[in-house]
Amino acid sequence: MEAVSRTAQWTAAARALESEREDRLFDDPYARTVAADTGFDLLERYAGAGTVPFLAIRTTYMDEAIVRTVAERGIRQVVFLAAGMDTRFYRLPWPDGVTVYELDRPALLEAKARMLAGEPDPAGRVRRAVAVDLTDQWTGALKEAGWRSEEPVLWVVEGLLFFLAEESVRTLLATLSDSSAAGSVLVGDLISRAALDNPLSRPFLSALAEDGNPWLFGTDEPERLLEDGGWSPREVKQPGEEGADFGRWPYSVPPRQVPGVPRSFLFTCDLRTTEEATS
Repeated sequence: MEAVSRTAQWTAAARALESEREDRLFDDPYARTVAADTGFDLLERYAGAGTVPFLAIRTTYMDEAIVRTVAERGIRQVVFLAAGMDTRFYRLPWPDGVTVYELDRPALLEAKARMLAGEPDPAGRVRRAVAVDLTDQWTGALKEAGWRSEEPVLWVVEGLLFFLAEESVRTLLATLSDSSAAGSVLVGDLISRAALDNPLSRPFLSALAEDGNPWLFGTDEPERLLEDGGWSPREVKQPGEEGADFGRWPYSVPPRQVPGVPRSFLFTCDLRTTEEATS
């Protein structure tokens, strides 16, 4: 697989470790399969302070946000951008009639299909893999796969935005909002700019860069970034805060007004209304 696609395997390895704990936050029975040996080797290479607990928290936050949004909003089309080795199609309790679209590069989707070839699709739901380059035009391919732009959609951008240049991040967020019907929702994660500059992060960031997966973007103003992209943040949480702790975060959480702190952000957004955009 392409270098950037291997990041999907080390995060799958972290999900496997969480799933094998007696006090696990979630159970991903497919994680060890899609992680393979490569994923565990990379996890050992990349893992630093807070990495494994953060991935457990991020997965749990996303799981809960996805399940809650689909149930409460009645959304029946869910799009995972840079889906990687995500296995939520198989393991989450989707209501009948949901279609899950998984967007990623062709090599990763092909490798994932081989790894999960023996797994039957659960009844009542549909999964469609769509091979695209998210830095290029991709909405046409999604429409060809059956996505309906006139209906609400849940977009999931997990573990993606920090791999893109700022211009690409802004373009992607605007593309998502411009392509969304009323009632659509966006969930995802971001990092702060300070997270890219922190000396304690250098071994991790250097290893990613050496492996062809550099982190490129962070922001200390996630709400403003999301609003600029056409989204209205419902919540933006740091690991360790209420609703984004789950008993896993071992560190204190500095207040947002303290400058220069490396941070991760987990967010849930609604599509901005016309009234909000003009106010």
